[in-house]
Amino acid sequence: MKRIIAMALAITPMLALAQDDLIKKIEMNRSYSSDVKKPAKKEKEGGKYKFHSIIDLERTCVKNQASSGTCWSYSTNSFLESEMMRMGKEPIELAPIFSAHCVYLDKADNYVRMHGSVAWGDGGACHDVINMYAKYGAMPADVYSGLHYGTDKNKFAEMQAILKSMLDAVVSNPNGKLTPSWRKAYEEVLNSYLGEIPETFKYDGRNYTPKSFARTRVGIHAEDYVELTSVMTAPYYKKTMLMVPDNWSFDRVYNVQMTDLTDIIDNALNRGFTVSWATDVSEKYFSWKNGVAYVPEKDYDKMDDSEKKYMFDGPKYERIVTPEMRQLAFDNYETTDDHGMHIVGLAADQNGRKYYVVKNSWGDKNDYKGYIYVTKEYVRYKTTAILLHKNGIPNGLRSKMNLL
Repeated sequence: MKRIIAMALAITPMLALAQDDLIKKIEMNRSYSSDVKKPAKKEKEGGKYKFHSIIDLERTCVKNQASSGTCWSYSTNSFLESEMMRMGKEPIELAPIFSAHCVYLDKADNYVRMHGSVAWGDGGACHDVINMYAKYGAMPADVYSGLHYGTDKNKFAEMQAILKSMLDAVVSNPNGKLTPSWRKAYEEVLNSYLGEIPETFKYDGRNYTPKSFARTRVGIHAEDYVELTSVMTAPYYKKTMLMVPDNWSFDRVYNVQMTDLTDIIDNALNRGFTVSWATDVSEKYFSWKNGVAYVPEKDYDKMDDSEKKYMFDGPKYERIVTPEMRQLAFDNYETTDDHGMHIVGLAADQNGRKYYVVKNSWGDKNDYKGYIYVTKEYVRYKTTAILLHKNGIPNGLRSKMNLL
């Protein structure tokens, strides 16, 4: 094994995770803990936002993905935990690194089959968790932590650099023909970092496989979950390719109109369904520290120093987002598939503007103990995809999409 790792490191230099750069841009503090279940109803002392709750759905505590780009797994597993609670089941915290481990296995196959022409790294999409659930099952977090090499939190940069080096060596095909050994060698390295996935495990005094645990304890049906986006480049209410780099599995999702996104989220929340949300968070008007995201009337680079300084000192007027604005941001790479989070409620500020209450996976060291309040305009503008139970979608839209 040491020889395999040494060879891999010799092929290409270490690669820095893009997620680390993203987190630095949006003020993440890496010392976060994870023991809070509900967001604060008001900002910390001296704050200018005053929020009151309108809808407050059940969820488990805030987690910390730490130095890994596994937000998609943390957010969508959090979503599945809320689905269990909605169904009246015991809330079990699921293992996000189990889902990630399974993704890294399947993604490696695609990477080699596509001769390396697929994005590599920690990144993924909401549908990855549902797909892995259907194919491999699920595990409790306290059975499979993914912390296998002496750390107490995720730190994936070295692992991903080695894995990619190995795969690039395979793709270069130095033998002139791929051997049957590359996949086994790859799995051994992955297991050495994350831990081998057990074929069976004991939980609450009973023995399970990942598939039997998913079937009998989690109890959701993967086919009931729908992913949606909004682009002007494909027919509405039909499936289209989700055109983001992290869609390594080439999944197709339903395309809806921009305002349908918030109509769907509103309907879902009102009916008790939470939503898994993929979005861009690199804008200056997404502030993790302040726990607020909105769309200011001016572009950031057109603001004066005072306007920039006081962006988050209280509610501000917003720009009205149009489908053309949204599409242009996609086409210009201003909207990218940065991050996944979990929409768990609805709130209003002191002026009556509505905000979605969003559970993040960066721990609890921000103004709202791990949550962020996001306006509807921001969601319309910056969403890359949403995923939810099909029954959370309004009947009229379900009919247009032929979703029974």
